[in-house]
Amino acid sequence: MAETIYILNGPNLNLLGKRQPEIYGYDTLADVEAACAEVAEAAGYAIRLLQSNWEGQIIDWIHEARNDAVGIVINPAAFTHTSVAVLDALNTFEGPVLEVHISNVHKREAFRHHSYVSLRADGVIAGFGTEGYALAVRRMVSLLG
Repeated sequence: MAETIYILNGPNLNLLGKRQPEIYGYDTLADVEAACAEVAEAAGYAIRLLQSNWEGQIIDWIHEARNDAVGIVINPAAFTHTSVAVLDALNTFEGPVLEVHISNVHKREAFRHHSYVSLRADGVIAGFGTEGYALAVRRMVSLLG
């Protein structure tokens, strides 16, 4: 059985492809999942892509990942800038963590320039559109060696 990389997504990403396509593009979360699965499977890994608008659900998945995943790719969305709880949960995970943002958060509103998650992340990918997810999976495979 292949080892699993969790890909966690925060609030409003269920609307990817429909919400503000001028910022986030037209790819859906299903498109992201297919691209990530292709990269992971070519390297002998599986993915589990999850999305929730609820902070507690994301924390529960991080806790689950402690036993079931070798790495976490996370786009916490708005929780990036607000959630010490997500940071604390990530700090309990022993494998690599990569943070992904579809847009270049540093070209946006000032409040988006701060990330609690970055305090734990082993790397951050921002501004590459949905391609950033597949890039993160490629990097994760490299980190896992």
